[in-house]
This record gives sequence, structure tokens and C-alpha cells, in this order.
Amino acid sequence: MEELFLQEYQPLVFAQLKKSVEHGRIAHAYLFEGDAGTGKHEMSLWLAKRLFCTNVQSNEPCGSCSNCLRIAQGEHPDVLMVEPDGQTIKVDQIRQLQEEFSKSGFESRLKIFILSQSEKMNTSAANSLLKFLEEPVGNFLAILETESVGRILPTIQSRCQIIHFSPLAKDKLQTKLQKEGLSQESSRLLSYLTNSYHKAVEISQEEWFNETKDAVAQWVKYLLKKDPQAFIFVQKKLLALAKEKEQQRVIFSILLFYLQEERDQLLAQGLWGKEINLAIEAALQAQKKLQANVAFQGVAEQFSVKIIYGITVP
Repeated sequence: MEELFLQEYQPLVFAQLKKSVEHGRIAHAYLFEGDAGTGKHEMSLWLAKRLFCTNVQSNEPCGSCSNCLRIAQGEHPDVLMVEPDGQTIKVDQIRQLQEEFSKSGFESRLKIFILSQSEKMNTSAANSLLKFLEEPVGNFLAILETESVGRILPTIQSRCQIIHFSPLAKDKLQTKLQKEGLSQESSRLLSYLTNSYHKAVEISQEEWFNETKDAVAQWVKYLLKKDPQAFIFVQKKLLALAKEKEQQRVIFSILLFYLQEERDQLLAQGLWGKEINLAIEAALQAQKKLQANVAFQGVAEQFSVKIIYGITVP
């Protein structure tokens, strides 16, 4: 049920909107803004169910009446979902929406539309939606979901109540991932790489990610032993995994995660860990070089030389 997710991961947003519904202060249009997996769509569905539910109890939709079930299944005639058609939301999709909303609700006076990934509207679609919001027809509620509020026209933003969905707390994300069957180590690593539950699950299922995290873990073992194999390992294994810029970035993020894990273990044992701190500092400097478009092979090899021999290669 959406309310269980929202109560645990977005309690402030959930309490705010519950109160608004209870006191009849629903906005004409909402813009739900936040990372993927932070509960935007769950909130959209909860709100639609709450407004259409025929058996509301304690200001909560029952989840089992005909309206609640049809909304959950995407089959309610007065709750319309719009998603990108390919890479964008097109003007024809918004025009079709306007046409539907020019009619009275099939089963009630209220209609709701939920616009997923609304930052993907092309210019014509955005202008068409703006006109729709400026000149509303009938009784409707607009819910726009976005991961990038900066890509939404300011004039559209000004006609919506913006609700910010906070990134999931790392400890809660780790717990949720472990409940899904991921190991403690994988859960910690994924929560280090992203705040999004859905993104974390998606990453965890990638063959590249699973091969890469094991490879980087091995690289770190060589580095911490100051084994020259660490240098050879860059060419032997890592280059094949680092063909794209994003892959290169993730490799160094995973490297930093394992180095920080090692530091935390040393601190837990009451050990100072001067060398591991120097390694973390060197990894951060290497990241900056990558961001400055220095070639991955050079950055990784120079980093390895510095850790193994304490030599900085210009």
C-alpha cells in the first residue's frame, strides 16, 4: 500500500497532503519534485485513491473498493496517466488530455491527470499544458511528477504547488534493499551510489555493475597490499569495464566506497589508518582529473603508482 511507503520514507510530505485533503484545501495543480524512487508516484496514486475512494476510513483510502482497485490498475476512467511517448511527452498527448477534460467526468465531477516525467515535455507540449492550466475546463486536479524541476517552464511552476520529495535516508534505503534480498555489502554500496530505491534495484540487476564491483574490490586488495599487480590490473581488467564516461565515474565511486569501508573498519578497531586516509585523498584527486577529461587509463595507473610506491606521477 502506498501509505506504508509514504509514512516510512516521506512522512512530512504525507502528513502535509493528508491534512490538506482532510481540510478540503487541495491545490488546483501539484508539481511533485524529487529523485526517482522517492515516492512521487506513490503519492499521486494515494491522492487519487483518497479523492475517489467510496469507503474512506480515518482519512485513508480503503484500497479495496472498486475505485481504489481501478486506480491501482490504471483503469479508472477519470484518472488519466500520461507518460513519455519515446523520449518526450508530445503535444498530441496534451491535446488529447485537453479533449478528455473538456468532457464532464464519466463517473464523477472530478477528473485527475498524472503527468509522469513531466520534464520530458517538448516545447509545444509544455506550452499547450500551460494554456490548459491558465484556462482550466471543468473540475480537475493536475499532478506533475519530475526529477528535474529546473526543466519545467517557470510559468508552469508558478501555477502549481511544488512539493519536494527528499532523498531516501541511506540507512532506510539499505534496510529496504536488504529486505529485497540484497547482501549487506551490496546494500551499503548501492546506497552510497544513489538515494533512489528504484535506481538502486535497477543497478543491482545490471551484469556490468556486479562484475565491476567485484573487480574494484580485487583492485583495492592489491592496492592495500601495495602489490604491483594493482597497476597491471588496470590494463588487464578495468579498461574493459570503463569504456564509457559514466562507467569510469562509477568505478572511482566504488573505489572510494571500498576505501572508506576499510577506513571505518580500522577506526572501529581503534587504529589511526593514516595510509588509508592518504589513499582516499588520492582517489578524490583522481576523480577530479576524470571530471577534467583526463583519460581513465592514465588516471587509474597514476593512482595505482601513487598508492603502491608513494610516487606522484605528473
